Amino acid sequence: MSKELLWDELKEECGVVGLIQHEDDHTSELLYYGLYALQHRGQESAGIAVNDGEKARWHKEMGLVSEVFGESELEKLTGKIGIGHVRYSTSGESDVENAQPLVVRYRGGTIALAHNGNLVNAKLLRDRLEDSGVVFQTTIDSEVIVNLIARYSNEGIHGAIRRSMELIKGAYALVMMNEECLIGVRDPLGLRPLCIGKTEKGYVLASESSAFDVMGAEMVRDVEPGEMVTITPEGIESEFFQSSAKRAGCIFEYIYFARPDSVIDGINVYHARKNSGRILFRESPVDADMVMAVPDSSVPVALGYAEESGIPYGEGLIKNRYIGRTFIQPTQAIRELAVKLKLSPMAANIEGKRLILIDDSIVRGTTSKRIVETLKQAGAKEVHVRVSSPPVAYSCYFGIDTPDRNQLIGAVKTVEQIRKIIGADSLYYLSPEGLVKGVGRPKNQFCLACFDGDYPMDLPEKAQKQNGHRVFQRLEEEGS
Repeated sequence: MSKELLWDELKEECGVVGLIQHEDDHTSELLYYGLYALQHRGQESAGIAVNDGEKARWHKEMGLVSEVFGESELEKLTGKIGIGHVRYSTSGESDVENAQPLVVRYRGGTIALAHNGNLVNAKLLRDRLEDSGVVFQTTIDSEVIVNLIARYSNEGIHGAIRRSMELIKGAYALVMMNEECLIGVRDPLGLRPLCIGKTEKGYVLASESSAFDVMGAEMVRDVEPGEMVTITPEGIESEFFQSSAKRAGCIFEYIYFARPDSVIDGINVYHARKNSGRILFRESPVDADMVMAVPDSSVPVALGYAEESGIPYGEGLIKNRYIGRTFIQPTQAIRELAVKLKLSPMAANIEGKRLILIDDSIVRGTTSKRIVETLKQAGAKEVHVRVSSPPVAYSCYFGIDTPDRNQLIGAVKTVEQIRKIIGADSLYYLSPEGLVKGVGRPKNQFCLACFDGDYPMDLPEKAQKQNGHRVFQRLEEEGS
């Protein structure tokens, strides 16, 4: 479903977390705290499912983690194994029926699944499964995965997962559980992050390591691309269901999505952002009085820019952290008021000054325009915008909510045209080379498709044409 972005920013689809312990020692509460730490990855719905070895219980609703779960809900979720999910919809409607985890009863017992990512061949697989009589309860591609696993359940849980992974194409970090174990799966390119932590009484899986601190866990390692880990309280078993010569981790994790205190694939997010700020100054110096950030993800970048330039860093915008859910409003005037509600200018800090405004990206340009106007109305003499990523010019198919390409200002306007539209005195985007250098790994380890259109796999249309015959044939041969 294509949806308008109220804040004119890219949205991650979701965050996932899982926990297994020797016994039920506040399992649901620990999952709650883990989801709270991952709230930035999805604010539309939240859910937790647990299993006590005999029965699965779950609760999920629309809203923030703190809105969905209270003491009474958590008390009912008893079990030594559990998984959790926070969601922002990119695939499927924003509705409680699409909230996760998904819990399915089948002949092998019960399986629960939480998914971060997007499948590029979900429609193809869904159509074929529906033709064979499968009834879907949701509109999300995660249910395709669950149905495939249930379909091959006579091969055991691991065999079913392996067979399912052979068919699905796209980006996915999966956290699953049955009555006996916790399972984590990461797509062969490593597009979406997933890591393993250890507690005194068991193990944790999470989208980001930032969840581990609040859950009392220590980082063990990342789940590798193409790897399936099976976790019991006694330890971890690993197997690779598919290997790939290349990696393609989403570079936007380091630009914007991940919390700065996370470490993803061995890369410290805070350091990557600060390095990008230093490189941004080297590429685009400008004479000014103060460096400031659009909070929060751009703060480390601004600090790096300030340190490298010698220009002092200061706060120019205050973020309202208590807005909660804010739904799409019907008029442009109300949308603009909502932007003002989110960010307020510090007039005393910016009046009469030449400002360097650091932001992580510009999507449509409407928010950037409003921020520049707000700063100048508050007395800024000049506003020079510096962006810590290249222009976003292509849509994402792998779990990031991007508008249609003709709505991406970086796809239809030049940098100078964008500068004029947003009202900045100057505008500069970090180069792709500078971005990769800031993260500190070779370019071929990341997906930069939203900047250069070089997708690491077939696009949905191509995937359906080129892979369709093989998938159809495979399902038909298995008696569908």
